[in-house]
Amino acid sequence: MGEVAVISTDYGDMAVELWPEVAPNTVANFTGLANSEFYDGTAIHRVVKGYVIQGGDPLSKEPEQVNRWGTGDPGYKILAEFSDRPHVRGVMSMARGSDPDSAGCQFFICLDTQPELDGEYTCFGQLIAGDEVLAIIGQLETERHNGGPKTLPVERVGVNAIRIYDREQIEM
Repeated sequence: MGEVAVISTDYGDMAVELWPEVAPNTVANFTGLANSEFYDGTAIHRVVKGYVIQGGDPLSKEPEQVNRWGTGDPGYKILAEFSDRPHVRGVMSMARGSDPDSAGCQFFICLDTQPELDGEYTCFGQLIAGDEVLAIIGQLETERHNGGPKTLPVERVGVNAIRIYDREQIEM
């Protein structure tokens, strides 16, 4: 039936059905990182109300690295896998720099429909449970990050673990 990523945060769990038929290399990269416990102890380091929440930066494991949060990677980049899937609420995509082929480990989940992201970012899953958790995180108070906009949650939002399950293994 497919794989589901369960993202366990300080605010509860979110379950994302992964789309290997849409982005096979991206899903393989994400599940490999999750299975190696790469994401355990990271944080949701970016919240843009009405837009996205973002996590997956290994630097966010270290509070003293807060000024570098958003810049970490796994030591490599993966190629983009664009599709015709729209970026609607609950869609998970890979975060990247200006180069489309610069994603590595950071991901974001849409808080609302974002058509400007369609065909520009690799979407690879859809939230199927935990919308209330996404809503809570998406409304958290934020502060300026490195002189930029108010996107850093005032209170750290821990990602305790991301685990991959066969859809039949989890209750929803």
